[in-house]
Amino acid sequence: MPDSTCPLCDRELGTVNVDRHHLVPKTFKGKEQFPIHRICHRKIHSTFTERELLRTYHTWEALRGHAEIRAFIDWVAKKPPDFYTRTRTSNGKKHRK
Repeated sequence: MPDSTCPLCDRELGTVNVDRHHLVPKTFKGKEQFPIHRICHRKIHSTFTERELLRTYHTWEALRGHAEIRAFIDWVAKKPPDFYTRTRTSNGKKHRK
């Protein structure tokens, strides 16, 4: 059986630093979860508010289409599956509605 891949960055998931992401946030009663690299998960949540995830970025295609996420994917593509570092929060995130 082939190893699974991260639905955001398409790298192999591996066995460490793996989280689960709700495309529809739990806050808004999202139930379906997907295994995803911890660093990818942190990037999503440092970039978007829960409401932005609900309204606009509730598909992998929409997430990958966002310029900041696309730049992150291009950067993380060269990292090993178990790579993790803290993700900085976008300055504007807390002020968006």
